[in-house]
Amino acid sequence: MKGVSKHLQLLRPNTLHRCSYSGNSSFVSSHYVPTETESLLNLCYQRDLPKAMHVLDAMERRQVWADAITYSELIKCCLAHGAVREGKRVHHHIFSNGYHPKTFLTNTLINMYVKFNLLEEAQVLFDKMPERNVVSWTTMISAYSNAKLNDRAMRLLVFMFRDGVMPNMFTFSSVLRACERLSDLKQLHSWIMKVGLESDVFVRSALIDVYSKLGELLEASSVFREMITGDSVVWNSIIAAFAQHSDGDEALHLYKSMRTAGFPADQSTLTSVLRACTSLSLLELGRQVHVNVLKFDQDLILNNALLDMYCKCGNLEDAKFIFNRMAKKDVISWSTMIAGLAQNGFSTEALNLFESMKVKGPKPNHITILGVLFACSHAGLVHEGWIYFRSMKNLYGVDPGREHYGCMLDLLGRAGKLDDMVKLINEMNCEPDIVTWRTLLDACRARQNVDLATYAAKKILKLDPQDTGAYVLLSNIYAISKRWNDVAEVRKTMKIRGIRKEPGCSWIEVNKQIHAFILGDKSHPQIDEINRKLNQFICRLTGAGYVPDTNFVLQDLEGEQREDSLRYHSEKLAIVFGIMSFPKEKTIRIRKNLKICGDCHKFAKLIAKLEQRHIVIRDPIRYHHFQDGVCSCGDYW
Repeated sequence: MKGVSKHLQLLRPNTLHRCSYSGNSSFVSSHYVPTETESLLNLCYQRDLPKAMHVLDAMERRQVWADAITYSELIKCCLAHGAVREGKRVHHHIFSNGYHPKTFLTNTLINMYVKFNLLEEAQVLFDKMPERNVVSWTTMISAYSNAKLNDRAMRLLVFMFRDGVMPNMFTFSSVLRACERLSDLKQLHSWIMKVGLESDVFVRSALIDVYSKLGELLEASSVFREMITGDSVVWNSIIAAFAQHSDGDEALHLYKSMRTAGFPADQSTLTSVLRACTSLSLLELGRQVHVNVLKFDQDLILNNALLDMYCKCGNLEDAKFIFNRMAKKDVISWSTMIAGLAQNGFSTEALNLFESMKVKGPKPNHITILGVLFACSHAGLVHEGWIYFRSMKNLYGVDPGREHYGCMLDLLGRAGKLDDMVKLINEMNCEPDIVTWRTLLDACRARQNVDLATYAAKKILKLDPQDTGAYVLLSNIYAISKRWNDVAEVRKTMKIRGIRKEPGCSWIEVNKQIHAFILGDKSHPQIDEINRKLNQFICRLTGAGYVPDTNFVLQDLEGEQREDSLRYHSEKLAIVFGIMSFPKEKTIRIRKNLKICGDCHKFAKLIAKLEQRHIVIRDPIRYHHFQDGVCSCGDYW
């Protein structure tokens, strides 16, 4: 061992006659004190910043400098402590006496400023560099890309090419995420192909992500299919691409293919799969994914995705369980739970949770306030809604956006305050969009204000002449008011422009399979049995006082004016199929593409009481929990 020790000592530097970081080879330290430089390096390894800075001060008084590795470790120590002032002090020390470090150490300083989010200081240092390498350029490009200063990132890439420095896989994966235009992305993709980096895992993943962000899923799929060797990073990117664009079926298909190919699911995979389950309301599959989540028990992003899945599948019991046992909750956790309670009809509980958040949770953000306003809207709390809306800027620093105005307009519309709606639209700090005018149009339908409805419909059709919803709502209003000539005119316009009303469709998951029901569609293998059972239920309910609401027949643009047309609405068929398929203790969960009509709402309440069932119907606006003859929405939807 003594021999080994002797050789190790020979390998250890005994002198520091030349400053190894300096670009000037003539600089010689005349006061070398090895104990100080070694002490500085050891203190940096120990992350003892106060003592390290004390040693640095002593070195500077004695005109002693260390090597680049020591300074690099000292900069890392500053970063670990978030010590901006000390970091700047190290920068000043390194550049003192007019000497300039080599590129490696300057890159480390630039990275420090980037990590401290001091991009201007980083840029100044970058501009002064006599020589820049690929790390220098990539650090700055990545910094601007992460800060969403996309034009700067793209401009730096051009300068990098002009400077004769070839980008590497990290440069391209960073700058790709700064692409906002498809033309730029195509050009970058071409460059990547030319330099032969298209097979790099991170570049390919970034290409998939950005094509997806720009809505080019076919291009994203094409990049994925060109994959020569498999990698979980690329699999995760393509699964996330489809999950984020609400194509849950394809996301789940890719997930199965990934597992078949032998790749394990990590946090990123499971987050995307949970998002796919959420979009499709696949509660049972979501529960299976939950089992895989348990191994990443304290992962905040995964727990938030799990919480969102249970809320949007209408399973508040499990959502509350997840929320209450989360060791760490961020603003997304609180906002998701508040919105989930509001959407499922538990507005008072949502507002109580918001009060708890103000006491012991993080500061509410714009999404939190949106959930609060949604809760007020769906509980008819006009006064409370105004208080939250008017105070959101002063109390929480949140400027009202389109969605916040939308919630307030919805609240006023449900309360029949059409004049207040028009006044608020005129006060908006942004241009009213189609959703804004449709909210007013829908309120006019409820109050049968034909003149204002016509005005709102014209606003919508000016923005989008092909908007189906505007024609449908306007026709409904004319029909309720018995203005049949106007109904005929709307239908004629729709026919000329090739616009058709979207058919109502309902989905239900039974034995891990999705069953879809559409009015008039007889393709389901059990449709005859379902219709017989439905007729039996209607006979029994009629004896209990059920009378079909034919107002909803009058709104059908296809002209089915018979009472029987109400009988076979898609949600009724799905409910009956659920009763036939599940035992009484199991909740029947249905997803619907259109807002539930009043007649089906009445039917669901009565059948839930008659059959002693818990039925949950999720439409595009909210969740209806039917039990014991009542709905969680309180007949206010």
